[in-house]
Amino acid sequence: MTEKEIIALCRKQDRKAQKFLYERYAPKFFGVCKRYVKNREDAEDVMIEGIFKILMNIEKYEGKGSFEGWMRRIVVNECLMFLRKKHNFHLSIEGDNIDIGAKVVTVVDELAERDILDLLNRLPTGYRTIFNLYVVEGFKHREIAEMLNISINTSKSQLILAKKRMKNLIEKRNVS
Repeated sequence: MTEKEIIALCRKQDRKAQKFLYERYAPKFFGVCKRYVKNREDAEDVMIEGIFKILMNIEKYEGKGSFEGWMRRIVVNECLMFLRKKHNFHLSIEGDNIDIGAKVVTVVDELAERDILDLLNRLPTGYRTIFNLYVVEGFKHREIAEMLNISINTSKSQLILAKKRMKNLIEKRNVS
């Protein structure tokens, strides 16, 4: 089934096409949700809510740009809404001292997905969210600030602190 056929049939509420869309994209979108939401069950719930919203709003997809990109944006927004509700989402700079020193860190060219998720899950919610939006999803600080209702400078500082924390975690991992 082509993407255009899936879209056309889903717009007609065709159950088989909806199931096909779910089976095709659920694993990918679960991975997206897992990067934002630590708990596996919560990530599954968010992913299902995201796909439900996709199916309920498929009429709004105008065919401009990538269909997968359109769906991904809905899923990411669903993750952000979950974080706001569940964690009373406030981005604040943590006061911990992170020693970044002059030590050069060498990172293995390919980290396993599990290792990356483990590192992301060790970041505070604000750091993890900004890191995902900027580094993984490719949003600009202006866009992130608008999405999260924060200042551009808060977005930038959260990213800097997230990178420092990631570096610290990778250094600790390499030492042990």
